[in-house]
Amino acid sequence: MTASPARRAAHGLRAPDFPWWLAALACLAVGVALAIALDPAYRQILVILSTGVVTTIVVTAVAFAGALALGLLVALAGRSRNRVLRNAARFYVEVIRGVPVLVLLFWIAFAAMPLLVSAWNGATSPLRALGLVGELQVRDVSLLARAVIALVIAYSAFVAEIVRAGIEAVPRGQVEAAEALGLNRWRRMRHVVLPQAIRTVLPPLGNDLVAMVKDSSLVSVLGVADITQMGKVFAAGSFRFMETYSVVAYLYLLMTVTLSLGVRALERRLRAGR
Repeated sequence: MTASPARRAAHGLRAPDFPWWLAALACLAVGVALAIALDPAYRQILVILSTGVVTTIVVTAVAFAGALALGLLVALAGRSRNRVLRNAARFYVEVIRGVPVLVLLFWIAFAAMPLLVSAWNGATSPLRALGLVGELQVRDVSLLARAVIALVIAYSAFVAEIVRAGIEAVPRGQVEAAEALGLNRWRRMRHVVLPQAIRTVLPPLGNDLVAMVKDSSLVSVLGVADITQMGKVFAAGSFRFMETYSVVAYLYLLMTVTLSLGVRALERRLRAGR
């Protein structure tokens, strides 16, 4: 049952503000949608860019899943009792967070990938001698795969810090109670700490997902056919820069605002469940 304004005031609660920003965004979205529907040039641009939407979604989904897995491993390594693992995890996080994503993208694609291919060929040389595998060439690794690997590495450092903060936010008494029950370190982490940390880390992880949607546009510098790259190619050939980049911005805005609203709804649900 919804509380009355007087009751909310008595309990020091403020009435929720009307989301004027969302209404303004909705008006903007409707206006652009009408322009696309009524203008053949905009419709042509939307059809061309729609092929890049799939690439953007796939890159974001795969890269974010990889960043979650790697970031969790790095966070657990940072909480290890082994001094080497702790320092290695801290070194990894500080180095990766200190390098711009675009620079890391270029470094992974053109500097690290040849080294990794050479290392792979060296490790599999006995298998190649037996004819079981062939020699891997750098060109065999697609630019799309290199871009995804770079985004995984870049965001895994941020995910690791989010997970570490979530683990540290679990009350010490919960861990001590699990110890009193005889749970070992791994079972305490799996059954007690991580389930409670998830509630804390989900909202910031959602914000990272929104940020990755925007940073996925950086893969266009490698020629990956995402929304930005498709728009760049079309605008260069048609000289319709205003129309093309307006539709590009519109598509990114639709995706990011939808995800942001989902993150806000998740935050409200988590707060209500406490």
